[in-house]
Amino acid sequence: MSATIIDGKAYAAGLRARIATQVEPFRAAAGRVPGLAVVLVGEDAASSVYVRSKGRATREAGMESFEHRLPADIDQATLMALVADLNADPTVDGILVQLPLPAHLDSQAVIQAIDPDKDVDGFHPVNAGRLATGLPGFVPCTPMGCLMLLRDVHGTLSGMDAVVVGRSNIVGKPMAQLLLQESCTVTVAHSRTRDLAAKVRAADIVVAAVGIPRLIKGDWIKPGATVIDVGINRTETGLVGDVDFEGAMTVAGAITPVPGGVGPMTIAVLLRNTLVSAGRRMGVAVDETLL
Repeated sequence: MSATIIDGKAYAAGLRARIATQVEPFRAAAGRVPGLAVVLVGEDAASSVYVRSKGRATREAGMESFEHRLPADIDQATLMALVADLNADPTVDGILVQLPLPAHLDSQAVIQAIDPDKDVDGFHPVNAGRLATGLPGFVPCTPMGCLMLLRDVHGTLSGMDAVVVGRSNIVGKPMAQLLLQESCTVTVAHSRTRDLAAKVRAADIVVAAVGIPRLIKGDWIKPGATVIDVGINRTETGLVGDVDFEGAMTVAGAITPVPGGVGPMTIAVLLRNTLVSAGRRMGVAVDETLL
C-alpha cells in the first residue's frame, strides 16, 4: 500500500484562482480592491521571505498589498499607533503582524489591539471565542487550510475519529474546534501525552502540529488514515515534518508532504480571509461557498 499524496500546492493555486475571480466584481461594487496590510518588525530572514511571498500572492490575486517594514528596535507605543492607524484606514480590510516579534515587544498586546473584524490571521481572542462558540469570525489560516484539504479528500468528515497532536493557539486548538464543528470525535494530544502512539493508531485523521521532527512514526498510523503534517523542521538533511513521511507512506491512505502540503494553503487562506473581510465590511456579496 502506498498513500495518496495530498497536493496542497495545487489546491492552494486553485483557491487563489477562485479568489481572483471575485476581486473584480468586488472592485466594481465597492470602488476599490480588497487591501491587506502586513507589518514586519526587524530583519528575520524567514519572516522577510514569508512577507514577500504574501505580498506577491496578494498582488497576483488583484488585491492591494500594504507592507510596513519597521526597525527591530521600534518601541511598543509606535507599533501600537501603527495598528490603530491601520484599524482606522478604510482601504485596509486585513491586518497581519508577522510573528515572532522582537523580545522587547508584547506580542499579545499587539494582537489584541487589532480590530477583530480585520484580524485575518484569526489570532484575536474575540475570534478565538467566536470559533469556540460557532459564531462567524476569522479562523487561523493554517488550520483552515488543513480542513479544506481534509474536505477535499473525504467530502464529509462526520463521525470520523481525529487526533490533533499539538495544542498551540495558532494550529492545535483551532484545528480541534474546526474538526468538532465537522462532527468528528476529537482527541487533542501533545508531546507529553501518555502512550501517544496508541492515541494516533485509533484515529482516522491525524493532524500533526507539535514541532518535533518525525515524532510520529509510520507504525503509529492506522491503515488507511489521512495524515496532515503541519510541521516544518529544519534538519541536516533538509526540511522534514512532524511525521516520518517514508514510514507513514506505506500505511496511510493519504498524506501531505513537507514541503508542498499545508504550507501553500496558509497564504491562500489569508487571501480568502481578506476577501471575506472586505465583503463583510463593504456590504458586498462574496460567494464564500467557492472559498
